[in-house]
Amino acid sequence: MMTFLINVENWEWSDIYVITAVGYSIVFLVLVLLIYVYKLLPVILSFSKRKSSSSGPVRAKGEKEAFVPGEVNAAIGLSLLMYFNEQHEDESNVITIKRVARTYSPWNSKIYGLRNVLSR
Repeated sequence: MMTFLINVENWEWSDIYVITAVGYSIVFLVLVLLIYVYKLLPVILSFSKRKSSSSGPVRAKGEKEAFVPGEVNAAIGLSLLMYFNEQHEDESNVITIKRVARTYSPWNSKIYGLRNVLSR
């Protein structure tokens, strides 16, 4: 088999046609398979979403869902923010805006527009 692939000089046109037909058919079949996979993807995702939403936390009978007030959530969020900001090096937190003198640039000039139509 290796001598067949290495010895290109002895290939017949029928061999070339067979290799070409097999290659094109494999590519075409893979593309068709991908079309069906992409069409079925929303169905698969909606099935997994339904399955995951039904399997929530397991509670004992008669137990209510714990309610966490907004202030507690805000305090937790602020403490996490402060913790993660401490991991960075201290920065000055000062924003400076420098005014730069701009020279004339014709890039946005209406004189050099693409549609210079002379009205007559």
